[in-house]
Amino acid sequence: MSADAASAVEEEILAVEKRRQDALVATDLDALDELFDESLVHIHAPGLVHTKAMLLEHVATRQAYLEITRQDLQVRVFGDTAVVTGGIVNRMRAPQGGERVVDGVVTQVLHRGADGRWRFVSFQMTPYGEQVWGQLPSEKVTTEKERDA
Repeated sequence: MSADAASAVEEEILAVEKRRQDALVATDLDALDELFDESLVHIHAPGLVHTKAMLLEHVATRQAYLEITRQDLQVRVFGDTAVVTGGIVNRMRAPQGGERVVDGVVTQVLHRGADGRWRFVSFQMTPYGEQVWGQLPSEKVTTEKERDA
């Protein structure tokens, strides 16, 4: 695949992710139904696992998403499969009222179907937590490069 073609595919996948964010905030179940593959496995930050049907019910019932911000997204494409990784900040309604923020790192897997459309087949959010071991030298270099960029 040429660099231009790879860039176009990456842009297409990032646009699908943006549509997912917008649909969650708008509680647009029709859009989400189109974006999620029937085989979707969605793992929330606390470890709750949903199928596509369960996630659509969750979104419809909770209507929790107020804003979703993504950071430093990296897209890797392997034929008809794409893996997207990067930071996420979800500003959400809290069950008891008010708002809460859930942030962390997400891994998403998309598959391009026979119709040429990319759909999400997997979503895994890992919330930021305590770094009990500290950083390795290679991790410090990465952090310094990101900070200096």
